[in-house]
Amino acid sequence: MKAFGIFSGGLDSLLAARILMDQGITPTLLTFTSPFFDPGPARSGAAQLGLDLTLVSIYEGLLPLIKNPPHGRGRHLNPCIDCHALMLRLAGELLDASGETGFVFSGEVLGQRPMSQNPRALQIVATSSGQKARLLRPLSAKILPPTEAEIRGWVDRERLLGLSGRGRRTQLDLAAAYGLTAPPPAGGCLLTDEGYTRRFRWLLDQAPAGLGSDDPAWPPARLAEMLKRGRLFSAEPGQWLMVGRNQADNQVLASLVQEGDTLFHLDGAPGPTVLAPGPAAPSGRLVGLGRSLAAAYGDHGGAPEVMVRMETVGRPPIRELTAVTRPAAWESLLVK
Repeated sequence: MKAFGIFSGGLDSLLAARILMDQGITPTLLTFTSPFFDPGPARSGAAQLGLDLTLVSIYEGLLPLIKNPPHGRGRHLNPCIDCHALMLRLAGELLDASGETGFVFSGEVLGQRPMSQNPRALQIVATSSGQKARLLRPLSAKILPPTEAEIRGWVDRERLLGLSGRGRRTQLDLAAAYGLTAPPPAGGCLLTDEGYTRRFRWLLDQAPAGLGSDDPAWPPARLAEMLKRGRLFSAEPGQWLMVGRNQADNQVLASLVQEGDTLFHLDGAPGPTVLAPGPAAPSGRLVGLGRSLAAAYGDHGGAPEVMVRMETVGRPPIRELTAVTRPAAWESLLVK
């Protein structure tokens, strides 16, 4: 018997999987990846359970729902109901592709999140996903209608739970009884973060000519990832760059570089990675801004001028002596 579950690594998804393991089922754990979710907690949770974890990219399917969510958004850009339905639909497709008999499951708890886990929302998710008959929610199963897995005896309904509400005490006690380390509350989805969603809305309006903000291919995932990795500056419409704030940012920005991008670095001294994404060639104003930011944020020991190296992928680097300016010269271009 196969059980394919959406798994975040949070307390509820840990327990949902562990309860099924008590009934002799080895769950298949699916973690959906995008620039908005961190798969790290899921990896840790799967390791605690001793189970494999399958990563599934969801960005392309999620992007249209961010722009036009059939069931609305939360406070910011988070289409939680439609996102959960998409994850469960994909879990069902993967189950079907396996050729095995089984069901899908999640760690949802009735009433825990007032907007996305109320009775109506759970019903919408089940119906919209196409998995209503075979969707099991082990933590609230006893207070929800029986599903195919319970009716057919694939799982024992009496050994499932009937949790509701926002309290976590029962889950914490159960985790302790299983010997599981309850993960700390995670930051969750970046689409609920005010600062990130403000930058993402800005990025939607930077679509190249011929695409438009509603184009299903805009923005590509790597640009959405960049928004997490530094300070965002806009020189003019469609011309922008990211400035790494620390070594971790610099490393990630460097890993996202592709043909057509332009990089700015201090030449021979520590400093930030400044990345101007292509494919459009950077304007003269953007080049000047990139050099100024590399100089201003670099470790130049207070020198009035520093050498900045500009590299466009596939072309020879260009070095230029650049004055170290004060923030007032360009802080108005920061997209906050």
